[in-house]
Amino acid sequence: MAATTQTLRKPFQGVGNIIRFNWHFFVFSLLFLIALFISKNYTSGLLQWLTILAFWGTIATTFISLLVSYYVYDLSNLYELEWAKELEKGKNFNKAEVPKIVNINAGFDETSTLLKGKFPNARLHVFDFYDPTKHTEISIKRARKAYPPFPNTQAINTSDIPLQNNSIDHIFAILSAHEIRDEQERITFFQELQRILQPSGTIAVTEHLRDTANFLAYNIGFFHFHSKSTWLRTFEKADLKVVKEIKTTPFISTFILQKK
Repeated sequence: MAATTQTLRKPFQGVGNIIRFNWHFFVFSLLFLIALFISKNYTSGLLQWLTILAFWGTIATTFISLLVSYYVYDLSNLYELEWAKELEKGKNFNKAEVPKIVNINAGFDETSTLLKGKFPNARLHVFDFYDPTKHTEISIKRARKAYPPFPNTQAINTSDIPLQNNSIDHIFAILSAHEIRDEQERITFFQELQRILQPSGTIAVTEHLRDTANFLAYNIGFFHFHSKSTWLRTFEKADLKVVKEIKTTPFISTFILQKK
């Protein structure tokens, strides 16, 4: 879904991709609804009312999750990345030097073209840490088949980023780092980010959180996200500090990190 601005994205592209890459969930929901619809004819009393409640509850939660996804991924300014250029304020780049930027994805890259537009004079490294043996989401496999990688994307291991110490000005992990489900692997990954980040550089981590807003939007699907406390613990163990937290809609948070 790469584009230079959000206005170039197709209508309903975000929510359409969610359905496309997670169609098995919607098929399961449809089969569940059919089963409930049939079973209500063979029940009575309280059990019948519970069946009807489950039927309409399933419809409501599915519709709400799609509506919120449409708002977040198609209507909001999420892909404008308005906060990205703010990262350079107060930084004194030598005009003879080219800012170095890293963008890291988990097999599905929607943002490298956007970042290239935000930082046209920067040297952009794009890394993909997707490992099918560790990161087993079927939706990622489908997304990888549907969209080609950004040119010169390099596959990496989460424990070994092939860059020198203190060499990068800005690092972006946008809707990707949550795919690292193992806590120690996630800590090791952020320790690697801390290692390659130059002393005055920044790391931007954009994620859904396992919080009330995302529970109301995605029901049990919010368990796929990490809580804010989990992220803060990860950052702390990687010797990183949060200097700013940005909310893009109530459902998306961006943590701006620096070295301690």
